Amino acid sequence: MYHAISIDNRGDFGLWAIEVAKQIISEQGFELARAARDGGDDDVRAAGNALGQAITNALIEVYDGLIEKVDER
Repeated sequence: MYHAISIDNRGDFGLWAIEVAKQIISEQGFELARAARDGGDDDVRAAGNALGQAITNALIEVYDGLIEKVDER
């Protein structure tokens, strides 16, 4: 889903965040909208959980990258 990039400043982080948000919304947001339109409560709940998990995974990825940078120093 993601490729390795170097985040060396706030601008790099901002660009990364925008790209990841677009990717998450295009994948998981569509599924949530479809579940809201066509599915029941369980479908909406599952799609919402998948969206939340994708956001969590992206945040953990950044945190892990930050920790690795600190460990390298």
